[in-house]
Amino acid sequence: MCDELNSKDAETYFLQRGLGKGVSRRGFGRLGVGAGLLAILPWSVSAQSAAESGVKVTEGKVMVPTPDGEADCYFVHPAEGRHPAVILWPDIFGMRRAFRDMGKRLAQSGYAVLVVNPYYRTMQGQLVPDDAKIIGPELRKTIFPKGRELAGTLSPETCVTDGKAFVAWLDKQAAVDPAKKVGTAGYCMTGSYTFRLAAAMPERIGAGASFHGGGLVTDAGDSPHKLVPDIKAGFLVAIAENDDERQPEAKDELRKAFKAADVDATVEVYEGAMHGWCPPDSMAYNQAQAERAWGEMLGLFGKRLT
Repeated sequence: MCDELNSKDAETYFLQRGLGKGVSRRGFGRLGVGAGLLAILPWSVSAQSAAESGVKVTEGKVMVPTPDGEADCYFVHPAEGRHPAVILWPDIFGMRRAFRDMGKRLAQSGYAVLVVNPYYRTMQGQLVPDDAKIIGPELRKTIFPKGRELAGTLSPETCVTDGKAFVAWLDKQAAVDPAKKVGTAGYCMTGSYTFRLAAAMPERIGAGASFHGGGLVTDAGDSPHKLVPDIKAGFLVAIAENDDERQPEAKDELRKAFKAADVDATVEVYEGAMHGWCPPDSMAYNQAQAERAWGEMLGLFGKRLT
């Protein structure tokens, strides 16, 4: 999961690559929010790719009823037709512009996407300001303690109850084809959510994708990898190189579990990719590997969400 070690890795990675040239550590910290970063970092490759696809989408904020209240979410889908639904779970920093852009890009590929606020019970809205181009050291210092506190309010149980509520809501939407399987994608702490929901709803969830997911292999009785026998969905598990260095046995345990359960899955370590490499506002963002992971996810969804 996102922690101080991973944060230091990400900051070092940013400062050492070309985008960090000419920016001191102190100066970079000050650039955590605002237009200053535009000089060194494009806002979002995901948003640009979506805009270039030419597919018109309908988007907006929605309130989704759950057993614990109403979750404020972002729903985006092609303007016409009915499509497979996808639940997009954000990382520890929660719902924000980067994930809405990712959801929009996915909708451009033909999916009805619900980007959720997992913290709705205790916080409506978002931690990250919309004008934040990147979650740099100073911004992270401000919001990470709150993010960690909010993450502590969640559990495997809330993941499943929320996920079931999201699926039920999606199945009632005119833009969703309920005859097709649902996909789910999670980042960082929510990588495990893809396992839990797929195991809880094996007949409904058709594909799960975990990107730099934390806590996928633990000693706990309900460790995500131990839920694989209950999963029927196809899976993509994309692992950061530095996460693999800290827990090299995890990929082997995951592969073993998927093989034993005869579950179609790809478990791969992304060379040179640091924890958090997929969201475009992450210090660890790695465009080449993020695009590769995105393509793998699209391939999985295209194959399994039918």
